Amino acid sequence: MKVVMINGSPRGKMCTYTALSAVAEELNKNGIDTEIIDIGNKPVRGCIACDKCADTGRCVFDDDRVNEVIEKIEEADGLVIGSPVYYSSPNGSLISFLDRVFYAKKCFAHKPAAAVVSARRAGTTASMEVLNKYFTISHMPIVSSMYWNAVYGNTPEEVMQDLEGMQTMKLIGRNMAWLIKCINIAKENGLEPPEVEKAIRMNFIR
Repeated sequence: MKVVMINGSPRGKMCTYTALSAVAEELNKNGIDTEIIDIGNKPVRGCIACDKCADTGRCVFDDDRVNEVIEKIEEADGLVIGSPVYYSSPNGSLISFLDRVFYAKKCFAHKPAAAVVSARRAGTTASMEVLNKYFTISHMPIVSSMYWNAVYGNTPEEVMQDLEGMQTMKLIGRNMAWLIKCINIAKENGLEPPEVEKAIRMNFIR
């Protein structure tokens, strides 16, 4: 069992990485392997809605880690996405990255997912709402905790001092491990997840 974790911070091993590491530690303690993937600090092009991915499940642009991440999520049992808060929203590069990941694949149905965000002060719940929408349109159960999935601080050392935030991260890891194991037990006993129906598309302009 494995969980893929996407670090949406361009600053590498800083506050967002610290939060993801706390989640990963608890997953590891519960027998779940983890891999943290950095999107890096190079420009990430946005989706151009060319629909080339409809036939392949992969993005037509192959000059960054988008297609690699799609493959890793396909093979994984769960997903965690972490982002710093920029202007009360996730990092813009991460949004461009995720637009292409989720548009190309359409859905990663029934894989538990969680969004975690880090901020100096505010904008965490607004950023969580943006990230959670990738999951809710993709049939992915959202893993919650004891509070909003956020940590506060301007440095990794300050984040570590956010005891409530760090406890929240640890509980995300435990809850995700439990849910993944429940899903696997269900499958082993013949209880398959609901079938993903073909979407009914409506255009309200007549």
